[in-house]
Amino acid sequence: MNQRQIIFIPGKNPKPPADQHQKLLWRILLEGVRRADPEIVGNLGQHAESFKLIAWNYLYYCENKDMSSELAWIDALINQHGPTEQDIREADAWHRKLDRVLYTIVDHFPWLLRLAPKPIQSTAEETTRYFQNKNNIACEIRDLLKQALRPMLANNGKVLLIGHSLGSVIAYDTLWELSHLERLPGKIDVFLTIGSPLGMNYVQRRLMGNNRTGKKRYPTNIGRWVNISSVGDITALDRVFADDFAPMLSLGIIETIEDHCDGIYNFYRNEKGLNCHRSYGYLVNPAVGKVIADWWRQSP
Repeated sequence: MNQRQIIFIPGKNPKPPADQHQKLLWRILLEGVRRADPEIVGNLGQHAESFKLIAWNYLYYCENKDMSSELAWIDALINQHGPTEQDIREADAWHRKLDRVLYTIVDHFPWLLRLAPKPIQSTAEETTRYFQNKNNIACEIRDLLKQALRPMLANNGKVLLIGHSLGSVIAYDTLWELSHLERLPGKIDVFLTIGSPLGMNYVQRRLMGNNRTGKKRYPTNIGRWVNISSVGDITALDRVFADDFAPMLSLGIIETIEDHCDGIYNFYRNEKGLNCHRSYGYLVNPAVGKVIADWWRQSP
């Protein structure tokens, strides 16, 4: 068994076929690491077998996405070495700030969702579908991740678990179940959340363990939690987790919870314009690359 694994759980929407998607994510992840730590990227690049994609999206949507139309945009992302002035201006534009205000209101008063913009309604509907667990779909998705995590936890393997968007919610719930239902020993080294909605009231009220108290409320198998959110990413509605999950620190079940959200830009673009939320734009960012590089250096 590989003793070091980077496990990636993507967010919602159909994705390319799993093998294509995994290779694409690995390529972009390596570029982000190269920008953060050029000395380590050569070593990491020789260990593609250490990267594992949890391809849950086909199970959920019963379709794959054709990635051919995106390849040119991904190449452009990889060849762009930081946000342009236009990217920064657009990420901080008034309409994104307005969307964030609307989304915050809906988060506290869900019955107003029908008045929200379509993208916000779509995100809420996808998240609700996961929490409702219709036809046991959420359990089946978490089982995919459990199959990857169980042997690593049982054998004290080194794990960096990356959850993007809804993938971070799936990861959190899975870690809780492994902690409290299966009571597996061992911890993952780092839980890295990117573009995560785990700060939302709506999500927190539905997480595994939300009706428990003390240590039973939270996963107990996370060493460090690093949360990264970009300017203009409204899915990461509440971008600071250290306060929401502070009891994990006071209970002594986690070492640190770090939030990185100031000056982080996701500059992925396609024909629809700037998308501050896409996983590709997060993975290529040196802030994410540094977390991965530091973990790789410290995990012989």
